Amino acid sequence: MEFDPRWLLFVLPVVFVLGWLASKLDSKQWKLEQRESPKAYFKGLNLLLNEQQDKAIDAFIEAVQNDPDTSELHFALGSLFRRRGETERAVRVHEHLLRRGDLPKAERDRAQHELAQDFFKAGLFDRAEAAYAELRGTAFEREARLALLSLYERSRDWAKAAEVAAELEAAGTGSFSSRIAHYLCEQALVAQAQGHGDLVPALLDQAQRRSPESARAYVLQGQMLLKANQPEAALAAFTHLLAVNPPAFNLVAADCAAAAQALGRPERAITLLLEQYQRAPSMHLLRALATLQPGPQRERLAAHLREQPALSAATDLLKLNASALPPDEAAPLIQTLEKATKPLQRYRCAACGFEAAHYFWQCPGCLNWDTYPPRHVEEL
Repeated sequence: MEFDPRWLLFVLPVVFVLGWLASKLDSKQWKLEQRESPKAYFKGLNLLLNEQQDKAIDAFIEAVQNDPDTSELHFALGSLFRRRGETERAVRVHEHLLRRGDLPKAERDRAQHELAQDFFKAGLFDRAEAAYAELRGTAFEREARLALLSLYERSRDWAKAAEVAAELEAAGTGSFSSRIAHYLCEQALVAQAQGHGDLVPALLDQAQRRSPESARAYVLQGQMLLKANQPEAALAAFTHLLAVNPPAFNLVAADCAAAAQALGRPERAITLLLEQYQRAPSMHLLRALATLQPGPQRERLAAHLREQPALSAATDLLKLNASALPPDEAAPLIQTLEKATKPLQRYRCAACGFEAAHYFWQCPGCLNWDTYPPRHVEEL
């Protein structure tokens, strides 16, 4: 049977019409999907802004399922999981992004950064360290180094922390001299605890040269020398501290007095303590003076109370004058004042307000360095 070309006159229009209808249906479907995807996204964003995180996550998961190629939705979803503490789910989201072969380099680096944050939040420091190391040479290198610095501080790897801080300083991020000096001091304490006392002097000397105005290296040096029965050298360290960082001298006032007593030269410490008291009166200095020169203490406390009223000064003065009161009155009064004074004999972080009975070079609350003034709360 021969083919009749006239059939084409009927078939071609039908094929054309069917193709046109199919394209219209595909276009409508595409437009519908494009409309639905932003709706799901904005629905999740609205729920997130209204602090309805559970519903926001459900909305984002639905959007990701409808459009798995949308990386921004993955980033939003992973961030939500991490904020909620669901780090395993956040890791899966960001690892899924990294497995995609079509992801641009900028977004791949971003996913790597997010993954490193997931590991850090989960406390998986080894994996976080490796993930942050992958970000060298990327736009996230500075953030990665800062995160590594925090990671090494938390894991108390002071040598690596000093190395990263030096890299940040060399890259122009800012000055890290004071922090590096703290890391060297921490290494000196570790060496001392492990029986490697021969390493301590070099570490403290390096800390002093790295940050000459920082107080901690001089404080540690003086206290260690005093314990090693070297009061002359200890007193020299405390004198140097007074010259470079006078406020921090409060922390070693009692140690300075002890070193002078061990030398049999109390007048050396008395001179230093009185000079500093004239500049910045404090109870630390007055109590150190009392161990060396108890005679004038009553007059000093009375003068201090007139200029700077404080419960601790009133308590100390009452103790000196207790003999003038009936015993059944003096003891309860002193106990009451001591109970009221105790909460004030604390140090307060200037950054977060965390209070502690002992002085900390790094705040246990906010983990900032050098945020504790070397004075008690009642004297601030």
